[in-house]
Amino acid sequence: MSTTASIAVLHTSLLFVNGDPVINDYLAELAPDAKVLHFVDSDVLATVVRDGGISPASTQRVVHLAQAAASAGADVIFSACSSVGPAIDVARRLVSVPIVKIDDAMTASAVEAADAIGILATVPTTLPPTRALLEEKARAAGRGITVRERLCEHAFSVLMSGDRDRHDAMALDGARALATEVDAIVLAQASMARLAPVIAEAVGKPVLCSPRSGAEDAVRVLHEQTAEPVVLPSL
Repeated sequence: MSTTASIAVLHTSLLFVNGDPVINDYLAELAPDAKVLHFVDSDVLATVVRDGGISPASTQRVVHLAQAAASAGADVIFSACSSVGPAIDVARRLVSVPIVKIDDAMTASAVEAADAIGILATVPTTLPPTRALLEEKARAAGRGITVRERLCEHAFSVLMSGDRDRHDAMALDGARALATEVDAIVLAQASMARLAPVIAEAVGKPVLCSPRSGAEDAVRVLHEQTAEPVVLPSL
């Protein structure tokens, strides 16, 4: 892979810019020679939560981020926010650069792993996009699935206030309740990823999270985009 290859990460809050560098860490591990560009609109997620979903104005803001990333020469765009999935679908039609959703790979794996899948969320606006993505992956795989949802209400605002322990306890309680109804759990936000092993041990069922699998997916697409063409010798 060329040292000039680049991945643009779209952020809709400052969590993974200032607070938790997990995405940067994975990209640095998986594609150490790639240049990582960050495009941030730190108020989009708050606006989406306040509006209860993706408005046309929020969609436009996400599209602008993707367009800016494409204009900067990114080879791949990596969307780090599950809540803006519908806006990313619009952006994919408007930019020529491949866009990878952070939860694309996670949801595909979940559909392969279980028929009854639970979605654990701390932000309500992640539930519809995650369900839609699971159903999309199931259709593509020819699988029939059932989906259950569990919202740990207010847990994300608790995390943003700095009380990580309380957030974690709320998420674990939600996971225990959800696990009684499903065979596997997907964590609808990357902010819960560090809890995956703890939750899996507590509930005794597979727990899937998005940051690493999403980063691996983005790097795979990056390699596809930047692979040197094979030149066959002349006869």
